[in-house]
Amino acid sequence: RFSRDQMTASALMTQAALGLREGDTALISLDTKYIAGQMMLVRSFVVGMNIIATEPSSNPFNSVGLHQKIDFTALVPFQLENILATHPKTLNNVRVAIIGGAAVDSSLKNKLRELRCDIYATYGMTETLSHIGLMKLNGSSSEDYYTTLPSVIIEKDARGCLVIKTNFLSEPVITNDMVDILASNQFKWLGRWDNIINTGGIKVIPEEIEKQLEEILHSCDIYSRFFISGFPDTSLGQKVCLIIESPPFDDNKMVYLQSKMKAGLSRYEIPKEIKFLESFKETETGKINRLQTVHLFPA
Repeated sequence: RFSRDQMTASALMTQAALGLREGDTALISLDTKYIAGQMMLVRSFVVGMNIIATEPSSNPFNSVGLHQKIDFTALVPFQLENILATHPKTLNNVRVAIIGGAAVDSSLKNKLRELRCDIYATYGMTETLSHIGLMKLNGSSSEDYYTTLPSVIIEKDARGCLVIKTNFLSEPVITNDMVDILASNQFKWLGRWDNIINTGGIKVIPEEIEKQLEEILHSCDIYSRFFISGFPDTSLGQKVCLIIESPPFDDNKMVYLQSKMKAGLSRYEIPKEIKFLESFKETETGKINRLQTVHLFPA
């Protein structure tokens, strides 16, 4: 689908942004069936890096050794969580790590603060040949916005969604990601246009509520996966619902959670109903499949 020239151009942009050098050592622990793993191979070949390749696993350092020096690697949040839970100091043997495939939540971000490794969240998709933006997650220069790679042009369409142009793609990539453009090369991700909930004439962005809810849930000692979705409602059109991957809570826990949500969220953001599921549906890459999960509930 993509030409060698396109993949090379993308790899060179990453090299320029992250200061990758010939002779560096790259650890490839992502599945090369998917674009993220494929582009790690391409970057290694284009830059001239030495390759250490492992089978995809929850902790790739179990295969390569805890003291192996790595200049560049790509991980998904699940792998990062596992490394931090077992051998966090191994990440100090890594110079640069990029994290993609799913969002990095605030609790994971907090665990990265003291690491010497430069860790970046990535923004991108198959259509853009992996990432076109990087967000520094740790150190003194940590950010809450993405900086685009060299030669990437960004703008918004009429919906407020990101449009991406690069010198190696013949057509602009029109996304469903709502953003704030902060500068010609910087943007903040807000949420998915197709997830918007229209409740009583007010449009709310589930991902914005989820950011606030994460802290509220953690303050209630709730660490289960969750998401916000809209369900049909006769008076509001759609009502905001919180779906938690857990057995139902007891009455005391429910009352405490609802009081915390009432105190921490605005009127239109407070979930009108809390729903529970034993397990969420997932995509092939381990993300929550919101649509399929919502369809588990009776219509």
